Amino acid sequence: MEITVLSLFPEYFESPLSVSILKRAIQKGLLKVNQVNIRDFATDKHQKVDDKPYGGGPGMLMKPQPICDAIESVKREGSHVIYLSPQGAPLKAKKCEELAKYEHLILLCGHYEGVDQRAIDLSVDEEISIGEYVLTSGAPAALVLLDAVSRFIPGVIGNEQGAYQDSFHIEGEGLEGPKYTRPPEYKGLKVPEILLSGDHQKRDLWQKQQAKEKTIRRKYDISVD
Repeated sequence: MEITVLSLFPEYFESPLSVSILKRAIQKGLLKVNQVNIRDFATDKHQKVDDKPYGGGPGMLMKPQPICDAIESVKREGSHVIYLSPQGAPLKAKKCEELAKYEHLILLCGHYEGVDQRAIDLSVDEEISIGEYVLTSGAPAALVLLDAVSRFIPGVIGNEQGAYQDSFHIEGEGLEGPKYTRPPEYKGLKVPEILLSGDHQKRDLWQKQQAKEKTIRRKYDISVD
């Protein structure tokens, strides 16, 4: 799978892509990540990519021409263009699984107060949000999407079924229950006996019940907010 990130600060992605699972995925050829600087497509000598918004308001808005030209420079048949935006549809596990099936994703990172709507209308296939809050740029959001999508690429994580068993995946988008490892006792807190019993059937039922209860508590907490 190939992912092209369009940003004003492509160097932002260098460190996260050079460690751990993403690094190994790139080294194995399972994932290819290209970083493109939108500023390279500005047409004036100062490489200006933003301007004051019509109608007033704080901050600066990214101009449509550099964005559209940057997208067109990397777009090909089958490319899917995503703009990371607080106004987008919420990113969920099922969406990540769907996006992992594309051969080429183009991730547009907004900066400042966002981008001119015409760039979205002309060149973007969908808008995606990673949460109901505002970031200093779309770069962290693009990295979150990239990481979440990569887990559904075959071979990226050691146990491929892990992506389908984690919290929030498909069936009811439930949470995982508590997990434990060695030692069996730490600072007076013991691992539940059922996990040490060797009875796999009872263990599985207990884990499902714990996950269900945790999911119910979380949804209740959200509704109270």
